[in-house]
Amino acid sequence: MTDTALGPDMLEHGTVQDPYPLYRELREKGVVRKHVVKTLSTEVRAWVVTGYADTRALLADPRLSKDPGRITAAIGRHAIDPASVAAAAYPPSMLFTDPPDHTRLRKLLGRAFTARRIESLRPWITDLTVRLLAGVEPDAEFDVVQRIALPVPVAVIGRLLGVPDEMHEDFRRWNAVVVSIEADPAVKQATIIEAYQALSGLVEAKRTRPDDDLISQLLVVEDDGQRLTDAELLATVFLMMNAGYETTANLISSGVLALLLHPLQLERMRCDPGLVPAAVEEFLRWESPLNLTTIRCTSEETVVGEVTIPPGEIVFLSLCAADRDPARFADPDTLDIGRDAAGHLAFGHGLHHCLGAPLARMEAQIVFESLLARFPRWRLAVPVADLEWRDSLQFRGLRSLPVRMSSVR
Repeated sequence: MTDTALGPDMLEHGTVQDPYPLYRELREKGVVRKHVVKTLSTEVRAWVVTGYADTRALLADPRLSKDPGRITAAIGRHAIDPASVAAAAYPPSMLFTDPPDHTRLRKLLGRAFTARRIESLRPWITDLTVRLLAGVEPDAEFDVVQRIALPVPVAVIGRLLGVPDEMHEDFRRWNAVVVSIEADPAVKQATIIEAYQALSGLVEAKRTRPDDDLISQLLVVEDDGQRLTDAELLATVFLMMNAGYETTANLISSGVLALLLHPLQLERMRCDPGLVPAAVEEFLRWESPLNLTTIRCTSEETVVGEVTIPPGEIVFLSLCAADRDPARFADPDTLDIGRDAAGHLAFGHGLHHCLGAPLARMEAQIVFESLLARFPRWRLAVPVADLEWRDSLQFRGLRSLPVRMSSVR
């Protein structure tokens, strides 16, 4: 069976703010449907998968292609307004390649982005977090997003790559435009060009004066005599600098909100800080930082349940929906920081599984341990109804999170 009828509107404001009722309805109906989904530039008709088993299987299915040529053609065919489709630019990074190119790029990056390099950052991240929190007065209102959730991962990925501090704000500005669903495609293209020009200068400086950072390593890393091309290097650095903080920032702020909405769980973690690693996994399951995966298209006919998706179709997989599937996680709408949340899909699965997952986990654990050590008591500074999630189907992150935290135990 091929179902071509469009499902419920996923772009409706209430759905973006709280997608879980719709996801529950879609899972219970058990039929994969087409919906109107807005990519980072264009509204398209796309299949959306919400069940855990299907999502996990499709994440590792080679028939769901990330090839930029296929994706560009699919967007052109399935756009709501064909006139709105601009020439998409998919730089040669791991995010938009299939094997064998993806395999080669990931292997080269993996040789430089090692577990040892990540772990070496732990003392520095801890010191950074403590210093940031030292500037927060007890019981004074502050925004978790702007004060902690964004600054920590931006500084960490900048230090890892070797990006100077003065460029960090530029990356935040560039990324805000690139991931925006409101920005004009021409503005996005101009922003990418600006970013690449700045990165080119940075890479050349590293080529002349290498340092103990990831960019310097990527300039020389090789496997079987193969190295990254200049274009691949620039695309990889741009991807890591942006993807390396966006989702981690969402993880931290969403985790803080989860505890604020579940005070018994906050008290449980306060009394037993050893629960922090398990709690971080539960935060990832409870509110995936990435709602819909990046765009994929079918390279050949693909059967999902009772539905046959033809080749050349756009497919999005909902990580938020999959991780609230009761067929995989008991009582999934309940936050339980002691739960075994292993197997959640917040970092993906298969060959595109997030390479930076260990770093994101470490950052989040350090932030929550540091927050609890300095501020045992937390409360929201605004009504819950005043909180706004970013207007995006793909990223699941708060615009701001005003809180007051007390040092009184």
